[in-house]
Amino acid sequence: MRTSPTIILGVDPGTLVMGYSIIEIKGNKIRPLEMHALKLSSKKDNYERLHLIHEKIEEIIQSYKPTEFAIEAPFFGKNVQSMLKLGRAQGVAIAAAMRAGLSVTEYSPRKVKQAITGNGNADKEQVWKMLQQLLVIKEQPQYFDATDALAVAMCHHYQLNSVIGKLKNNLNGWEDFIKKNPDRVK
Repeated sequence: MRTSPTIILGVDPGTLVMGYSIIEIKGNKIRPLEMHALKLSSKKDNYERLHLIHEKIEEIIQSYKPTEFAIEAPFFGKNVQSMLKLGRAQGVAIAAAMRAGLSVTEYSPRKVKQAITGNGNADKEQVWKMLQQLLVIKEQPQYFDATDALAVAMCHHYQLNSVIGKLKNNLNGWEDFIKKNPDRVK
């Protein structure tokens, strides 16, 4: 049984506003530690903004020492340039996490909404209202990007603690399954 807390860093990537959230899980208690957004100036060069995203993720990792990293995958839009920029923002956040030795888990926006509200088509306000109830949070952050990041962290927590999530954590592919379950092979 795990005695040390699980600390999850959830990220909602963006090139102008990047949401981030840290939750701590001890036993059955979930405690939000931080929920904010990094607001980046549109007047800054794209590469400078990417550098700031990378620095912020590194700073958060140094401060909170997360054990897990979860990030929202970009949804597929029609504007190719926007998708490219969003993918770069996601990439530098992932690079910072990997550099710190964290494994990366990506969730689609639909999966995150489904995990929090039970409805993959829920809007940002519905997701936030559910998070407020689940975690007893009173103050609303300035940007929904921060609440989206909290939703990503909570989605990851639910995934880690689901039956399927536990099976995935204990097995490394079919060969491992067969080795651990020889009686189930015909």
